[in-house]
Amino acid sequence: MPVPALLCLSTCPDEATARHIADTLVGEQLAACVNLLPGVQSVYRWQGKVERAGEVLILVKTTQQRFAKLRERLVALHPYELPELIAVEIADGLPAYLDWIAAESAAGSGSLSN
Repeated sequence: MPVPALLCLSTCPDEATARHIADTLVGEQLAACVNLLPGVQSVYRWQGKVERAGEVLILVKTTQQRFAKLRERLVALHPYELPELIAVEIADGLPAYLDWIAAESAAGSGSLSN
């Protein structure tokens, strides 16, 4: 039975923050891969006002087993008072890629030693 994989979404205020979070999550093997999508325009209600902001969306690939630690780490790294973090279970995909996500997100695996 394959390890359940997740696609997590979060927004960051700028590319430097997104890069730092991505590097940390991958370096600590909490994620196998993080994609940075700059140029996102967000419209949201915050503290009773409609706000607009340019942000960088990050797409984080991880496993269900690593999600709690990833969530804890993202909150610690993120500058927002209430960071966005949404996780969606990956229902299907290329089996070898899903195995790679599991292998690279496993604590103590791979060649990274951060």
